Amino acid sequence: MIDLGPHAVFIVWAYIGVAIGVAGLIGWTLYDARVTAKRLAALEARRAA
Repeated sequence: MIDLGPHAVFIVWAYIGVAIGVAGLIGWTLYDARVTAKRLAALEARRAA
């Protein structure tokens, strides 16, 4: 492994933090897409009735 020097702990935690942040944004986007799809389906069902 590459020698990260005296700041190795900070570098590793920075990468972990970024990975958690990106995973959170992906999860939030997927959740919001599902909610939006359900709202659209409800609106379309109401319009068709």
